[in-house]
Amino acid sequence: MTRGGRTDQQDEPERKCIVSGESQPKGGLIRFVMGPDGVVVPDLLGRLPGRGFYVAADRAAIDKAAAKGMFSRAARQSAKAPDGLADLIEGLLARRVVELLSLARKAGLAVTGYEKVKDWLVKGSARVLLQASDGSERGKAKLRPPEKTGLFIDCLTAQELGLAFGREHAIHGALAAGGLSDRVVEEAARLAGLRGGAGRQDGGETAGRDTKTA
Repeated sequence: MTRGGRTDQQDEPERKCIVSGESQPKGGLIRFVMGPDGVVVPDLLGRLPGRGFYVAADRAAIDKAAAKGMFSRAARQSAKAPDGLADLIEGLLARRVVELLSLARKAGLAVTGYEKVKDWLVKGSARVLLQASDGSERGKAKLRPPEKTGLFIDCLTAQELGLAFGREHAIHGALAAGGLSDRVVEEAARLAGLRGGAGRQDGGETAGRDTKTA
């Protein structure tokens, strides 16, 4: 497992990061294109027309590309990076993860609430464990990622996680296997890079223990 809970995709096309010069799967990069006004535009879905150039989904890398004129070098023309580019991308990614998670919930592929999440983990229905980044560490330690996958996403706040589930806030969530779940994992990996987080394979006690508190 890689950053933010992303799994390796051996057959995924690779692109070169203009900051590090290293090639890596496209899923771990942010694509950029030049706008008609010479301003760099992040293309999170990879669908905008024009020649694309890529930067690792990492706040330091994006800040460096903007500060050192690396976008201009890659585009071979004058390119202006908007102020707060990394913050802009972080916000867009957070919204995308929340929207995808909401779609997964509506498709019956996601649940929230300690008892429901624990039940999915115990039964083996969960592929991914989600926990709010600002939730109680004591409460979160009662659950651990699914043994088969080790996938764990903790880059969303309780408010963001709650928004995905139609609640004011949420601390625990789980995803079942499915195409939507794969997309949540991938986008969460990129968001974790912007937020300085990393996916983990360890948790607290097993899901089958201590059911009295959330």
